[in-house]
Amino acid sequence: MQNSAPRASATLEIGPAFQGQQFSPGDDGYDAARAVYNGMVDKRPALIARCTGTADVVDAVALAREGKLPLAVRCGGHSVAGNGVSDGGVLIDLSGMKGVHVDPDARVARANGGVLWGEFDRETQLFGLATPGGRVTTTGVGGFTLGGGYGWLSTKWGLACDNLISAQVVTADGRVVTASADENADLLWGLRGGGGNFGVVTSYEFQLHELDPTVMAGLVVHPLDDAVEIGRAWRDWVEAAPPEVGSSLVVFIAPPEPFIPAELQGKPALMILAMFAGDADEGEAVLRPLKEQIGPPAVDAIDRMPYTAFQTIVDGFSPKGWLNYHRGEHLVALSDDAIAAHVEHGRRVKSPMSYSVVFHHGGAISAVDEEATASSDRDAPYMWHPIAAWTDPADSEREINWVRESSAAMAPFTTGGVYLNFEPDVGEAQVRAGFSAESYDRLVALKDRWDPENLFHINPNIPPSRQPANT
Repeated sequence: MQNSAPRASATLEIGPAFQGQQFSPGDDGYDAARAVYNGMVDKRPALIARCTGTADVVDAVALAREGKLPLAVRCGGHSVAGNGVSDGGVLIDLSGMKGVHVDPDARVARANGGVLWGEFDRETQLFGLATPGGRVTTTGVGGFTLGGGYGWLSTKWGLACDNLISAQVVTADGRVVTASADENADLLWGLRGGGGNFGVVTSYEFQLHELDPTVMAGLVVHPLDDAVEIGRAWRDWVEAAPPEVGSSLVVFIAPPEPFIPAELQGKPALMILAMFAGDADEGEAVLRPLKEQIGPPAVDAIDRMPYTAFQTIVDGFSPKGWLNYHRGEHLVALSDDAIAAHVEHGRRVKSPMSYSVVFHHGGAISAVDEEATASSDRDAPYMWHPIAAWTDPADSEREINWVRESSAAMAPFTTGGVYLNFEPDVGEAQVRAGFSAESYDRLVALKDRWDPENLFHINPNIPPSRQPANT
């Protein structure tokens, strides 16, 4: 049903066939509808179109195209760069397009464009199935997958985009097309890591894998005193671990939670997160060194637990509306010096929600050829991800500077490539750093074919060849 609240200025509206809700400035619910997770982003669209289906998306795209209006697309709204909202244009809000259909025999699932990863996991785990998804359950399936998609299952089964079998896409000229290996295969290649440059994806079909709902997983916490030594031991362990292990090394401020010893609460500490994507008995043996040889830890919270519970383990560090600034940089290796820099700059965090994390990659991620998808830097064995999150705007300079200073310290250990889903600044230099030179050229050719007028540009943008890149 269309929103019937009175409008202060009804300057923009989709026709009566539209089945979703429309919000304009001054409408009840407009401010809530335009809000994204990053509180630093404060944009005001002329119209928010909360779609209920593909036909609604077609109408919203037509309105933006014909009016030559800025067009943004949002699923979960986690883009740190604020790409899930626009100023003065049209926002296609896919949050009303829910639903996941699982075919357990074929081991595939089709998710509509507004599905969040927690919702997806809930449906697939009913059948003991999963696919690599977001490490925060409120992340949208869409932007995460289109940007590549690293998750706890990625070392075993690849990126989310590697598991994307097909997609239904509304193109810039209003067509509804399927991208698959058999139909518009070039478009499927671009959707696997090339972002939202080529259209609005209204549904995704994923390959699923067997994963028992109970896994061996959790976290251990250590005081920061021996963090560098423990970090080296973790590196040596994780590099020898089987691909079923997804793990990260985190420097954070230990929260005032009952499971944290009082002497650690409110102080910088080291945390190791780990999960074994396989038999829990086997996982118990594989993860045992984290509980015994690497330690003993001050907190041992590794045990059998639901996979869906482990997926929520860092949700508390992603509260909606906090101010956010972070980076995502690929590392050549995790040398002793890199570990020391990670720990040293991680200990400087001030906000209780800011932290620095190194994810171990490799495995199935690097087994995929670099040019098989648009997603690049597959050979990087680690990704470094500093996350600043705070509430007081007066702290913005301090928190942003922490990320920038940390980035400068870690720069000698990086490949030079970035993970665009984690990048707050997405000018031409950053976008080019997100792809190999060959992939970038191929993406430009795809843009020329599917969106030559660059209607879809509020994203890590690949401009068409006849249009200069944004800087």
